[in-house]
Amino acid sequence: MTAAATAFRGVYGTGCEGVWAAPGRVNLIGEYTDVNDGFVMPLALPLRTGVAARARADGRLRLHSADIPGGVVTVAPDELRPGAVRGWAAYPAGVLWALREAGHAVAGADLHVESDVPVGAGLSSSAALEVATALALDGLYGLGLARPELAGLARRAENAFAGVPCGIMDQTAAACCEAGHVLFLDTRDLTRRHLPFDLAAHGLRLLAVDTRVKHDLGEGEYARRRAGCEAAARALGVRALRDVPYGELDAAVRELRAVPGAGALVRHVVSENERVRAVAALLDAGDPRAAGPLLTAGHASLRDDFAVSCPELDLVVATATGAGALGARMTGGGFGGSAVVLTDETTADTVERAVTAAFAAAGYATPRVFAVEAGEGARRVG
Repeated sequence: MTAAATAFRGVYGTGCEGVWAAPGRVNLIGEYTDVNDGFVMPLALPLRTGVAARARADGRLRLHSADIPGGVVTVAPDELRPGAVRGWAAYPAGVLWALREAGHAVAGADLHVESDVPVGAGLSSSAALEVATALALDGLYGLGLARPELAGLARRAENAFAGVPCGIMDQTAAACCEAGHVLFLDTRDLTRRHLPFDLAAHGLRLLAVDTRVKHDLGEGEYARRRAGCEAAARALGVRALRDVPYGELDAAVRELRAVPGAGALVRHVVSENERVRAVAALLDAGDPRAAGPLLTAGHASLRDDFAVSCPELDLVVATATGAGALGARMTGGGFGGSAVVLTDETTADTVERAVTAAFAAAGYATPRVFAVEAGEGARRVG
């Protein structure tokens, strides 16, 4: 990320005060549970978004991306309000807005952004940008905010400023993950446990498969699923679907027979929370291999009950498991994006070749496949 400092000088004609970076993430298991007060299990990717930054005294925010054409975007102080900033600039602008709304004395800044987290791949590029920006502004202005607080402010930026009704998982993963661990997060009370995730020690590998099918969760499908879950919770008389016991799932689905589609949403969320708990127990017991079938079951639930998969994601899962993978599932919001595949190291190359060949045979774009190791969360890098 030192190149970001050099590029900053080229854009703004002066040096930056520092460079901060935050990772993308894959979610091992626990999809659409964070918007239902449930459990999730993300890990940080080695792919990162870097922000080179310098403070400004005039309240203006100037933004430049090495990856998005269009030059410098300038946001004046009176434009820093929800709905006034569009496109990629809404995410860092939203962070500045959220910090000010929370009462923090933050003036303006010049920011230069460089990222290798692919946009629209379900790897949380927006959260990486938000958290890197939040950490940069925290550093520039000496706010001393704790990582969970930075994550919460970044989430508020995405919800209230950028207009995406996401949960807290992505921002918490970007801010708080530890290398060599997955993050077992209770999204209601935000308690966290870092579970060891050394797959190599078990002869295993985790592959991420970017289908190259782009999604845009601001288009409304994500919001519709969330609203449906909230309506189902109200109908069942609970605060959130997290409060429906797994042992009472069938009764809850029967109770919702008169509400079209509600039972399927509940079935996914309640069973997915149970799968997250089961995977946590397996990791605690030192048996990650046994998590494979739970990943595949999670994908079937997302495909059939939550209806957020797509043909390319389904092809990854079917082909990978057919080629000997232990388990596979879509990761992220769906409607495209990426899948994760748990496999033996000895069969990883076979699985990758099989998935690539299946995409070619189906006439799809060649997927991007790469091995994932649990990385570290956001930090200053320069």
